Amino acid sequence: MAPDDISLGAHGDSVLTITDSLHRLGLLPVSQSEFDSSVESAVKAFQQNRGLQVTGIVDPATFARLEEAKWKLGDRVLSFRPTSMMRGDDVIALQSRLTEMGFNCGKVDGIFGQTTENALKEFQISAGVKADGSCGPVTVMAMLRLARSVSGGTASALRENVIRTTRGPALANKVIVVDCENSEIAFDVAQRLEGRLLALGVTVYLTRSAKSDPAESERIALANSVGADLLISLHTDYYKNEKAHGVATYYYGSDSHGAHSVMGERFATLVQREITARTDLLDCHSHAKTWDLLRLTKSPAVRIDLGYLSHPGDLARLEDPDFRESIVESILIAIQRLYLSSESDAKTGTLRISDLRRAGLRKD
Repeated sequence: MAPDDISLGAHGDSVLTITDSLHRLGLLPVSQSEFDSSVESAVKAFQQNRGLQVTGIVDPATFARLEEAKWKLGDRVLSFRPTSMMRGDDVIALQSRLTEMGFNCGKVDGIFGQTTENALKEFQISAGVKADGSCGPVTVMAMLRLARSVSGGTASALRENVIRTTRGPALANKVIVVDCENSEIAFDVAQRLEGRLLALGVTVYLTRSAKSDPAESERIALANSVGADLLISLHTDYYKNEKAHGVATYYYGSDSHGAHSVMGERFATLVQREITARTDLLDCHSHAKTWDLLRLTKSPAVRIDLGYLSHPGDLARLEDPDFRESIVESILIAIQRLYLSSESDAKTGTLRISDLRRAGLRKD
């Protein structure tokens, strides 16, 4: 377990552990026990590469990712451990290889869970090796041999599209978890969104209430326990420079491993486009991140940063109830567009809630 945040000026064994990982990743020339500017730059490069918040500070999340990054497939025997699941780049490599060969690991998240074990056993049976659900040297060699002749790379995307298609375009049979930060504006938007979704026949779970402030792990557990189709997390941003402004969306993805949520990326893009088409908020685009809320939630999950409270213009807009309603309608339309076929979809910024009723896509 990492100590508290480690930053510029720190020194000792913890810094040596950090710099050793950065050195092995090719981000630092040598390991060292002093956290100087070169280490800070290497940490920022690592955070950027891994889809983390780029601060140059090694917080517990960054420390955990550095620990995961030290493992390569074949370094250790991988197996399912319910009480303390194995995590690492080697797990991501295993999941990616299995997915490319058509075995369903679920989300490629670097966590060796039950679904990964099941997929590994299926592979072992097909490869004619002992189907014990553990990935050791024999299984790795079998995987390397077959990888030369079996390829695909789109199995997870096809699976997500099949799920989206089979659930159909109607919102009335969907389960959506609406999450938000502990702020008045985000909570108000979350409540408005909850009400509008309920009116459309959606089963909605709001992770917060006026009296409760659950930890992120509890909110993730809620989304996973109710079998959510989608998780939407609402936030506002703040920056020391008041010139920063605009709306941004985030979905699970890691460019360094080529892993991402197909539906999450699509929904984040749809939300971004609808909000910027219906409001004058600056388009700060959609981005892949490996934050725990996006990574550990089983369903597609998207975080929406609605604007900067440190920017006078964004703040004035977000304080306007009518403007919040525009944001809510943008999100609602993005949700509907996520489940529509490309033939039934409409141009960004043109659909209205009334259109959904006329098309029979909601229950009265």
